[in-house]
Amino acid sequence: MTIRPSTLFGKTLATIALVSMGFLLFTLSVMAKFLLVPVGERSAADLAAFMVFSAEAWSELPDEQQAPYARELEARSGLRIRPPQDNLPARGLVLPYFYFLENALEKQTGKPVTLCMETDRDGTPRYFARFDVGTKVVSVGVPRTHMSVQPPLALLLVFSVGILVTMATAITLVRRLTSPLERLSAATHRLGGGEWPAPLPETGPEELVHLTRSFNRMMVQVEELLANRTTLLAGISHDLRTPLSRMQVALEMLPAESDPELMEGLSADITHMNTLIRRFLEVARGLEDDRWVDVDMDALAASVAEAFKRSGAEIRIKPGKSCNLETSELALRRILENLLENAVRYGEGTPVDIEWHCSAGFIAIHILDRGPGIPENERETVFRPFYRLESSRSRATGGSGLGLAIARQLAQANGWEVTLLTRHGGGTRAVLKLPMATVRRGDKERGKAETARSDHAL
Repeated sequence: MTIRPSTLFGKTLATIALVSMGFLLFTLSVMAKFLLVPVGERSAADLAAFMVFSAEAWSELPDEQQAPYARELEARSGLRIRPPQDNLPARGLVLPYFYFLENALEKQTGKPVTLCMETDRDGTPRYFARFDVGTKVVSVGVPRTHMSVQPPLALLLVFSVGILVTMATAITLVRRLTSPLERLSAATHRLGGGEWPAPLPETGPEELVHLTRSFNRMMVQVEELLANRTTLLAGISHDLRTPLSRMQVALEMLPAESDPELMEGLSADITHMNTLIRRFLEVARGLEDDRWVDVDMDALAASVAEAFKRSGAEIRIKPGKSCNLETSELALRRILENLLENAVRYGEGTPVDIEWHCSAGFIAIHILDRGPGIPENERETVFRPFYRLESSRSRATGGSGLGLAIARQLAQANGWEVTLLTRHGGGTRAVLKLPMATVRRGDKERGKAETARSDHAL
């Protein structure tokens, strides 16, 4: 299985690491090919020639002069010459220099030569080469100190240190570039979820500073746009109530002999328009609500359910762990009422359950019905304003199509989350998830003030 990084940090770091490793490997290969190998072969050839020359000189001396010559040679050069010994172990190391020396000795003597190892009394390993010199067989030993150069170890150290330095540098540089982008991504995600994060610090490279500054300004502009939209919506809805009230009064003052069916239809239309206006005003008041109070879930659920019970609906409360939270009670109540209204309307007369669970700083409130359910591909679509699963848009089969839209907008405005799921056994499970502690609007106002001061300073 191929593991590929998905984040900008991972992709950039992997790219830098792979390029650096490739360049290091190429550099070390060139050094080994054109520098270390030729030097090693030349050194091995010189040592092999000296070993063979010393052995030939030793073999040509009279017997009484061979021992003094061997002692003098070992004292001056470290080479030890003696008659061959059997049962010496083969060399254990596999350094390239041993191959170079064996090949060089083979070229000097004309026969294959294999190095054997023997340990001196002081623990120093010595490597012996056995070969023919004239009519004699001679064994020439070289101490390990003559082969102390370890090119593979040097290459490994250079490669390892190079990789560590490259990775540390790459991590520092990539983190410096991606940290502002990660903060920007997290703030964008929170903003898309209805939260209003604090202004981001405008630090880093100039391009990222400009990007962060633009984002901070955009947050202020979006919040102002939403506030203006809400104000406009509330104003239009409020202004429409006056002519509707006059129409209602005029309708009631019509003569009694007027067409009763027409009168009933006009009255129903006016009532429906008033309902729509009330819904719009609910959105406006919910988004602007700034009253934070301690909310007891047991009391709130009982209060919301009681209104539906009076209209004949069967609401069953299944209380979980006692939860108290500080939040906007008005927004929370409206969301629960809209979700309950939707569950009662489409629950086909079956009981609707309310339950909640508190854990890990969050509370999840569930509204469960046994209606026909919502197709998976429309669970997000139903949150759009005026969207209804019934294409007829008849008031006899459903509401105005604003209930779920209002619930979603109120939830996003407070940093909460509303989702619709399939209930096991049939029906729909509406889930409202909100943290036990939510950011207050005062914190958002302070963030706006800080951004304004930053813009002014620039």
